[in-house]
Order: sequence, then C-alpha cells, then structure tokens
Amino acid sequence: MSDQPNVEYGDRDVALGGEILRSVVGSGVHGIAIPGTDDHDEMGVYIEPASYVLGVEKRRADYVWRTQPEGARSGPGDTDLVLYSLRKYLRLAIKGNPTVMLPLYAPEADLIVVTPLGEELRGLRSSFLSKQAVERFLGYMHSQHERMLGQSKRNVPNRPELIAKYGWDVKYGSHALRLAHQGLEIASTGSLTLPMPQEQRERVLAVKRGEVPRDEVSQEIGRLELEVRRLLDGGRTPLADVADYQRISDWAVGAQRRHWGW
Repeated sequence: MSDQPNVEYGDRDVALGGEILRSVVGSGVHGIAIPGTDDHDEMGVYIEPASYVLGVEKRRADYVWRTQPEGARSGPGDTDLVLYSLRKYLRLAIKGNPTVMLPLYAPEADLIVVTPLGEELRGLRSSFLSKQAVERFLGYMHSQHERMLGQSKRNVPNRPELIAKYGWDVKYGSHALRLAHQGLEIASTGSLTLPMPQEQRERVLAVKRGEVPRDEVSQEIGRLELEVRRLLDGGRTPLADVADYQRISDWAVGAQRRHWGW
C-alpha cells in the first residue's frame, strides 16, 4: 500500500498491531463485483492497548487508509480500508450495520487477517442478528432506493456517468435490491449467506449492468420489503428483538483481557 499516494487517519501501528480480523467487504464479498468497474474495500477489527481503554485521553477509534482523498470517489483499482477498535465495531454490529456485519459472514477466501480471537468473534455472529438488524438493513435499503429514484435530498448525482448511460443510477438500484434480499434472508432464516445465493446474485448483477428497467427494480424492492414486514409483524421470524448484548459483552471483556495478558 505504501507505494501509492494515500490518505491516512488514526494510529497505524496500534491498529495493525492489535488486528484480529479483516475481510474484503463491498461488492466483492457479495459476489456482485463487475471487473474493471469496482473499487476494493476492506474492513477489520483491532484490540486497543489497555491504556487506550482505561485511560482518560480521548483517541480515535478507527484507522482509515484510502488511495483517494477524503470525500473523493473511489474508482476501479482504488482501495478503501477501515479498521475499527473492537469496542466501536461491536457497537456498530449490535445495531445491525449491514457493512459492519460482513467480516462476520465473509467466506474464508475473503478473509485477509483472522487470529484465534478473530475466529471467536466470527463464532458469535448469530448473536448480532436481530429484528433491529433487519430494520437497519431496510433503512439502508430505503436510502439507496430513494437515490435510485432521484428522490434523495442529495441533489448532485454521485455517478453522473451512469445516469448519462442508463437514465438512472443502476448501482444504487443494485445496492437497494441486494439489501432487500438480505433483509428477507435474515428475517426468515436468522442467517446471512455470502456471497449471495446464485439466483439473487445474477438478478442484482443484471440490475447493475443496466439490463432491468428502473420501475421493475423498484417494484421488486417493494415486494421484498412487504415479505419482510409480514415476517416481522406476524411474529414469523426466528430473530430476537435485539442482539444478545450479554453474550457479546462477556466475550469482549474476556477477549481484551486475554489480548493484554491479564
């Protein structure tokens, strides 16, 4: 990474020195990357030194490395890396953040770093899925759906080249459809499959390639959301209301103590 111009935030030595888990995230891990069009995203988790957790000095809880300046779009060949402190990562995962969930469910081929503590964290993955997590997936889906329809408060198109080519931002459409499918899978099975099952993956890729009309994509997203709502509202889901805070917290305390040698 060091031979490319980059933007870097946070304490590199602390983050990389305490890293327990990192995986590919983004389109690659979902199985919907199109060669030559997508950037490369990685996300991981590190354990902070005891002085960071127990001391009084406020410190940045994530490490960020990007080949593009902050605020600039990443394109083909670019890399975005974020490493979260364990405590910050767990707070985000407990709420059901869709992107943060990915290192827990990524297939082994997409794992870049995994230590014994990282394996233990992945072993807890079912504890993070909840009805609250499904609602978070739907929330992200709505955001992408609005942008796909041009209804977002963000008036400036993020990818004007796609709008010029297809008449709408097909990438937002693919993201919204993916999130709808994944929200339904979590609500119905209590798990998440990565990469996406083949039939769903091919459908999302067809949207991403501009092969499906926008209105058809929008209707499909709406149908999937209705199915999710029937499961949640009808009590026909294996999920608890919220994540298993106690199990996750107990593990986090023990993991940090073992990492520090206490």
